[in-house]
Amino acid sequence: MADITLEQARNALAAAVAKSMEMGVKMDICVVDAGANMKAFARMDGAWLGSIDISHKKAKTARYFDMNTGDIGGLSQPGGPLFNIEHSNGGLITFPGGVPIKNGAGEIIGAIGVSGSTVEDDHAVAEAGAAAAGA
Repeated sequence: MADITLEQARNALAAAVAKSMEMGVKMDICVVDAGANMKAFARMDGAWLGSIDISHKKAKTARYFDMNTGDIGGLSQPGGPLFNIEHSNGGLITFPGGVPIKNGAGEIIGAIGVSGSTVEDDHAVAEAGAAAAGA
């Protein structure tokens, strides 16, 4: 199984922090490896304490299911095929801000989770981090 390197995880953090600063938001950013273990983390000055756990759970959720957490959210609504999935695996997050990270060959090597602003902002920052880490 391919795995994210420390350098790739640091690149993801740096890009996510840069995007956050560009957007004027304060984020907690977590990168997990292919096994969903924390590889790197950054808490921007002034970012919410409650978002530390959320960013980690978003990253794990994206890796556990190899899809964006917002996509899982659409499937986990009442009547949906994944209704109540957020109660599994010690707690998942099923709203935007978690994105799988792929290498140049398209293999998933980890994931990034971001929390601290709107879910739209969280997702944009996660996308920037994931793009910087790949390849």
